[in-house]
This record gives sequence, structure tokens and C-alpha cells, in this order.
Amino acid sequence: MSRAHIPYLRLLAALALAASLSACAHQIASSVQPAAPGFLLGLWHGFIFPVAWILSLFMPDVAVYAVPNNGGWYDFGYFIGIVFLGVGSHRGSKTVYTNRQRG
Repeated sequence: MSRAHIPYLRLLAALALAASLSACAHQIASSVQPAAPGFLLGLWHGFIFPVAWILSLFMPDVAVYAVPNNGGWYDFGYFIGIVFLGVGSHRGSKTVYTNRQRG
């Protein structure tokens, strides 16, 4: 076997490991209640994620993600809350200019 095939074998081994670990995943087979958190609560939970995460380290009753939830709409709201409203947002960009003087 040549050295050119080694990176491909490593990638194949990593993919096989990931596939075998994902086969062990377990989903809860329960129906979603009408009062389950939906898009708006997902948006709120995503927005307060940094505070909830810190609190969850010290308080066992605080969670960063609501389970059970509405599914895709809750996840979408959670994503929007984190990325656009919360920790993932950039409130402006900085441009740094440097002037070099030759001396």
C-alpha cells in the first residue's frame, strides 16, 4: 500500500466510526403535546442560551434546551436565537488600519 492511500483510509475509518456511533442513537417515541415549546420559545431559549448554560452548571433544574419540544420549528427558533440574536451575532465590524513608516 502506498502512502497516498493512507489519508483516504483514515477518512474512511473516521466515517465508519461516526456511522457506527450514530447507529446507537436513541429517539424518544412519544407524541408531541399541543402545548410543547414551538418557534417562539425556541427563539427565546436560543437568545438566553449563554445565561442558561452558566446557570445549568450550578443548578440542576435549569436546562439549555426544552425536551420535549415541537421539533423542527423549535430547533429553527433556537438556531435563530443563538446565531442572530445571541452569542453568534456580530454587533459591528472593526477595521484596523496600520501605517508603517520607513525610517
